[in-house]
Formats: sequence, structure tokens, C-alpha cells
Amino acid sequence: MSEEKLADFLKTGKDWSRTRTSIPGVFVLKLPPYRASPARLVAELNPIDETGNPKKRRGIVLRSSAELEEFKKMFQDEKLPKLLSMIDKINPEVKVGKGRKGEEGFIEL
Repeated sequence: MSEEKLADFLKTGKDWSRTRTSIPGVFVLKLPPYRASPARLVAELNPIDETGNPKKRRGIVLRSSAELEEFKKMFQDEKLPKLLSMIDKINPEVKVGKGRKGEEGFIEL
């Protein structure tokens, strides 16, 4: 991925816009300034449909590599699949909708 493209996206991208990367389901999202924090970029993990569009309105947002490590630990917990299996059995079935729009460009990794 080009740092130059990322810097340009941070500078010129619209707030809350996302751009695709070469990793399926991984997007770069531009967060607007908030209080004392300046605008910044984050990685968004969001499953994609057959056309490459995100399935969810908002995916998992990772603000740093340290945050990624924290999520890795949670995903590796052996109790998580069991919990999700129980939730799947209890929840009603959900119909799958169409993908969302609003992405800008593409970033090669």
C-alpha cells in the first residue's frame, strides 16, 4: 500500500468515506475530527458480497496495530465459537440484504 495514497486520502477524502484495499473485506475509513483529535484513517474489517461491496453498514474498526493484537486475542479464545453457536440457535433467522454503496477508490496493499 502506498503511504502517499493514504496521506492523500486523509487530506482529500470526505469524512466517513471508505476506500477499498487489495485485501478482500478490508477498507480504509476516514474519521472526521472529534474534539481535540484531528481527522484520521482507520482500517475497517467488513465481510463483502459477491460484487465486493461491504455486507454491513459498519464493520470492525481498528485504530492501531495494538488494537489489532487485542482483537486477535479475543478471536482466538476457544469459548467464542461456542458462544456464537449458542447465539445462532437462539436468534431468529435473518434475511440477507443487498450491499451498501459509498466507497471511494481503491488502495493496493
